[in-house]
Parts: sequence; C-alpha cells; structure tokens
Amino acid sequence: MALDLTGRIGGGPRRMTALLGVTTLVLVAGPPRVLSAAAGGTHLKPPHDVEVSITDDTFTLQWASGSDPGGIVTFSADYQTLEMSNWMKLPGCQYVAGTSCDFSSINVSVYDTVKLRVRAEDGSSASPWHELGPFVPQQEARIGPPEVRLEAEDKAIRISISPPGGKNSLMWAMDRSRFRYTVVSWESPSGERKSIETRYPSYLMSGLSPETTYCVQVKAKLFLQRRPAAESPVRCVSTTAEEADGLPPPENVRVVGRGPVYVLQWSHARENVTFQAQWLYAFLRKNENYEAHWAQVPNCQQVRAARCAFPRSAFWKGIYFLRVRAARGNRTSAWSQETEFDTESQALVPPPVAVLKAINSSSLRIYVGAQNKSAYQGYLPTYEVVLWENASSVERTIVEKRVDFTVPNLKALTLYCVKARALLQTWKWNSSSEFGHTVCERTRPGDSSSARLVAVASAVLAAAFALCALQGLRKLVGYVCFPSRAPPPTIDQVGAASPPVPSVGCGISLKQRGLRQSSAGCVCSRRSGSSAGSPRHTSLNSR
Repeated sequence: MALDLTGRIGGGPRRMTALLGVTTLVLVAGPPRVLSAAAGGTHLKPPHDVEVSITDDTFTLQWASGSDPGGIVTFSADYQTLEMSNWMKLPGCQYVAGTSCDFSSINVSVYDTVKLRVRAEDGSSASPWHELGPFVPQQEARIGPPEVRLEAEDKAIRISISPPGGKNSLMWAMDRSRFRYTVVSWESPSGERKSIETRYPSYLMSGLSPETTYCVQVKAKLFLQRRPAAESPVRCVSTTAEEADGLPPPENVRVVGRGPVYVLQWSHARENVTFQAQWLYAFLRKNENYEAHWAQVPNCQQVRAARCAFPRSAFWKGIYFLRVRAARGNRTSAWSQETEFDTESQALVPPPVAVLKAINSSSLRIYVGAQNKSAYQGYLPTYEVVLWENASSVERTIVEKRVDFTVPNLKALTLYCVKARALLQTWKWNSSSEFGHTVCERTRPGDSSSARLVAVASAVLAAAFALCALQGLRKLVGYVCFPSRAPPPTIDQVGAASPPVPSVGCGISLKQRGLRQSSAGCVCSRRSGSSAGSPRHTSLNSR
C-alpha cells in the first residue's frame, strides 16, 4: 500500500490525480513529523553541494547527502519557472536512492528561467529543502561531442560530422548553423597533429598516403562564444591501395575574377585527360545529404586545359562551392576538395591611379591611390607596381601596402615608366584589378665628380674671360674720358728745328720745358705776353 502512495523509487513523473491523492493524504492523515520537518525539526539534514549539469539535451541534478548512512534515505526534487506560482515535481528526480538524477524529460523551454529544490526523505521524515538559484538551461549547457563518420579513399578521407545533440536537438535548434568544427587529424600511431576549422559538417582531407591509417578527433564550438565543449571519440580509418592506372583528383582549385568572367583554375599531373566542374549553393552543404544538389558549371565540361572561364552573370551574388574531377575514357578520378567561392570577394576591383615625381638623380617617388574613397569598400589593398626604363623591356615588380614610397638606385636623366594594380586579399576579398594607365617621369641630372670638374673648369674660364673684358673696358674708358698729356710727335720735331726762345712770363723756354706743358700752360704764357705787350711771344704762340 505504501508503494501505491509514494510511487516507485527513482520512478518517472506521476499523474496529477496521484499527486492530489498524496496531498490529500498528507493534509488529512499525514503524521505531524512531516510538518515538523518542514519547520526544521527533523534529524535529516538537507543535501549539500547541489549542482546542475547540462550537456546538449541531457539534464542532470547532482548532490551530496547530508545525513549519515543508515536507513533508507531517498531524495526528491521540485522545479518552478517564473510563470508558475507553485512548485512542481521534477520528473526523474522523485525518491531517488542515489545522489544524482536525470530530469531531461522536464517540460520547459530551454530559454525559461528555472529554480530547483531538493531534500532528503526517510519514510515519513523529510529534511529542509535545499534550493538552487534560478538559471536558464540554454545558458548553462555545455556542447557535447559531435558524431563523426569516416570514409576512406586511396589518398583522401571524407569526414562527415553530425551536430552535437543530434538533428532533433532542442537545445541547439536555433544555433545549428552557427557551429564551427575543429578537426584534428594525425597519422597513426604517433604522427604530427594537424588542425583545421570548418563550419560545414562535411570535409575532405586530401593529399594523404595510400594504405595508411589516419585518426581524427572533432570538437564543436559556437561562433563568438566561449562555451565549454567536449571532444568526440577518436575515429581511425586506413586509406585504400592506389590503383596502378588510376587518375588522381585535381588539386589547388581556385577562382579568380578577370573582367567580365570568372576563371576557374586547378592543377593536375596527368596529360590527355578532360575535366568537368560542378557548383553548389553553400547553404545546401550544411545538410548531410547534399550530393544530389550539385550542378554543372557553364563552359566547364569536357575541357582539356587546367582552367575554364564562365561569365559573371551565371552566378547571382552569394556563396557557392566548386569541385573538379578528371576523366580519361570511361575512367574518372575522385572529386577534388570542395572550394568555397564568394562572388562578392571576386567583385570587379577598379585599377588604381599612379603618380610619379623625381626627387633627385637616382630616386623617384611613386604615389598610388584609389580612384574614389569607396572603390575598395573600406579595405586596405596591396599595390603591385611594375617599373621599367622607357628604352628597355626589363621590368621590375614592387609590392607595397603603402600608398607612397621611394624607389632608389636609378639612373640619372633617364625616363622611367610605371603601371600599378590593386590586390585585395582578405577574408572577404580575393581579387585583383587590371593595371592602370602608364605614367612616365625622368630623373634629375646627376652630380658625379666629372660633372663637378666640368662645372669648376667652366667657372674658371668664365671668370678669366670676365677679367679680360673688364680690362679692355677700363682702357677704353680711360682713353675716351682721360686722354694722355703728352703732345703729338710732330710738335717735338718742330721744337727741335727752331732756336730756343726764352719764355717771358712763364720764366722758362719751351725748349727747356721740352714742350711738356699742357695747353693750359701755353695759354698762361700767351696771356702773360699779351699783358707785357711783347709781339714776339704772340708770334711764337701763333706759330
């Protein structure tokens, strides 16, 4: 009869009718010890170190017993949300003989605020409640280990990952697309560990050795959250033997935007093979069964070169995946590793504008910039500048992140030309522009020692010529403005043929004076003779 009233130890939740029956029994015929227990008058101590552990959709309540062992002590727990006015029995946690219980079947939202309480019971006695503070299950949940499946090829392993909690998980229903997976792989038994991160549940690990065992371990995490997470169990698989005449899959698949088209490129070691490429929407790759959604890339079927071009108009703005495989006759290789392709990252990048300025005889300063501020959508590009002499075909490539820089060690008085293009390689962009217009500039004259000697010699010669010119000019000015005081030679001849005549008034003859008196002196003599009334002097002066 006791079992009918209390239920089985560790049993599941009871119906409301059973709860009402028990409540009626307690209120009407229950012993007073239960009430005294509620008031704290009981020998049973409440549980302590009570904790809630949540991993994915598994809810566990743990505690430590506060009473000494002896008797049949069980534990029961209740729960309450903010919307509830009364406490409710916690399913899976009624009359538990151990120190933990699983209440995963609780009927609340993972985003509700929940309170719990637990107590010890011994027959009709019960300890005081030990109450836990409120918590939100989704905020307290740990990320469990994902499920991992491996499928081996001769040089590759296909890794398939199921999200934590399974596809029907309520805990991660809103976060399934935000999971990131860290895949750690190594060659068994003790090879070097390699780690990659992917946001897709399928990953192809390529470039492996045939007939070799590889092991993989995966851990999931939520983007931009530091939530505890558990690693998956280690899974190992051996690659298959390589076929003698088998075709290896293409490698290094990449997409480059070139003007109005996209160019899909890859590498392959064999000749006389054809290739085909397929594409897939990125959001479909998050499904476990996405193989049937692959479609043919336009102009990339049965091509013989290791590249193909398709128009930009073939793909709307978005994120896609591309893959390539080789074929020879009826034999085909495995598909290459699936490469992510973001159309926005391959958008048309306008060419930059370059300006040249000569600094000296051996240096040029190069300025490179965008045509407008929004050309690169706020990203800082890297510039590839090609420099060459105008009279030569030898080019020099310079890669710079700065918008202005100096190129030294150039020739003097030489015409140099440059052209530049922008390179955008970020998490979003992976493209390059066309080369802009070519601009040219000549370096300044040189300042070598021979040039300096020529300049000094020219200066000396110019100074000598200047001195000679000044000397000649001085003589000319002296001859015109300051003539010589000596008389012409004819006057000396006349003076030598005539007898000496004393000079009256001047006190000396012209012979004695050697005819060296100036015209002013003669005038003085003439004036003296005139005043004395001497006709001789007048006659001499007239002569």
